[in-house]
Amino acid sequence: MPKKNYRVNVPNIILDPTQDVDSELNLFDPENPDITMFNLIDDELIRLSGSKLLYFKYNQVDQDFDEVYMEARNKPVSREPLIVYGHYEPTVLEENLNQFGIELTNDQLFIFNKSYIERMLHRRPIPGDVIEPKFQKQKYELFEIQEDSFEAYGVYHFICSAKLLQDSPSVQDSHLPDSIEDTGVY
Repeated sequence: MPKKNYRVNVPNIILDPTQDVDSELNLFDPENPDITMFNLIDDELIRLSGSKLLYFKYNQVDQDFDEVYMEARNKPVSREPLIVYGHYEPTVLEENLNQFGIELTNDQLFIFNKSYIERMLHRRPIPGDVIEPKFQKQKYELFEIQEDSFEAYGVYHFICSAKLLQDSPSVQDSHLPDSIEDTGVY
């Protein structure tokens, strides 16, 4: 490869791509303060345009683990929620009929700024955490957490997949009549 001469304002720059040298022309410097600025802007955008979410932390206790279903029988979730901000797109409940009857489905994606949610929870989101949107009054349990990463600037988002909690009182709120007289039908 022939050597090329470039005009630069920084002296002693090695332009051989096989050598890894830190210089002022390095675009992908992990210590660059611009990366922190992009993270702060992303955090502020989620707070301004996101929704208030009630976040119930799951406390992992290995005492009551069911080997058949591969989950804890009684999942201890905190009683007092944390109020956090995140993005999600509300969807309508779907009532699918299958061989076992009507099943309510409503999988939801929640997007959080990584540094913000880690700071609020003092840990990363984990499967088993419960999220309730402030205005929707339906609880969702996280079952998958992925990091949304950018090669140049690092990780900014957690994308959390959640399923509707069907044993939640908000899902089973329908009033069932105690007797035939309550329905008005004879």
